[in-house]
Amino acid sequence: MLLHLTLASFLLCADAGQTAYASMAGKAERTMEFTGNTKLSDIMADPVFKGFGRLIFPSDPMFFTGNRLNELRLTWYGPLDTKKTVEIVRYFKDQALQRQLFYRLYTDEEILREPGKKDVGLFFFRGVAGAKAAICCAGGGFAYVGAMHDSFPHALELSKKGCNAFALIYRPGARTACEDLARAIAFLFDNAGKLAIDPVGYSLWGGSAGARMAAWVGTHGTEAFGEKRYPRPAAVIMQYTGLSEVTGHEPPTYSCVGTRDSIASWRVMDQRTRALQAHGIDAEIDVFPGLSHGFGLGLGTVAEGWLDHAARFWKAHYTDKNIRE
Repeated sequence: MLLHLTLASFLLCADAGQTAYASMAGKAERTMEFTGNTKLSDIMADPVFKGFGRLIFPSDPMFFTGNRLNELRLTWYGPLDTKKTVEIVRYFKDQALQRQLFYRLYTDEEILREPGKKDVGLFFFRGVAGAKAAICCAGGGFAYVGAMHDSFPHALELSKKGCNAFALIYRPGARTACEDLARAIAFLFDNAGKLAIDPVGYSLWGGSAGARMAAWVGTHGTEAFGEKRYPRPAAVIMQYTGLSEVTGHEPPTYSCVGTRDSIASWRVMDQRTRALQAHGIDAEIDVFPGLSHGFGLGLGTVAEGWLDHAARFWKAHYTDKNIRE
């Protein structure tokens, strides 16, 4: 099934959202210091990001190349969109100057017992107070977290729609990543008032390895990964992962993939979608001709606008007037 989307509303919403936060009183000048030529080391060392600046980029230099934003490239992905990357780090600085941007998910006691948990947390892309929430999980083959390509851009665009979006920094490893996602869901429900969000009807988004996380936790629940039982997501949004298993208990699922993906077969994803439908589960898939693995937002490609389609799919399973299509 090949679906081609031309969604001018997506671009209009993106432009409106960018203007909104870039024009906040006195903040535009503070964010202009970040450009495509800015060194990654300077961003990570910026005092406003104290304690979490290094988590903006992969923690292991083995998985990225480039010293500046306009040179950054992540393993298993194509070149990043420099304009979008600059927009993200400017947004981060603008937000960090005003309010808490990064939330750690484990206590000091838990970190003392398992030091690997110290870097686990959520970057919060704020939408409308009281609106629904989404958690975005980046890919990286369970070896690293490719957030700048596969979760930060998605969360930013969702926030422009009014959604309260979170990008998860997790521990590499299939099991630990799912445990961290389960903890993130628990965090949203347990801190909904403090965060000013409505966690009921939340969605899980993921690309590649992140899509498997979203599918596994969405299907098996937080209780399967070390947390008490919390509500399942209203929808799971999956990009380019060759997951084939179907239990019949999956949440509504939207998927998308390219026909030239050498890592995740579009045929496997299409077959899984059909299997979900056979179980009576609402499931849709967009297969984009000619695209390879890791097309992200798909800007400038035949996939541009897929996020709008996915957001509408999610919205069909809850009611929230605060989130725009």
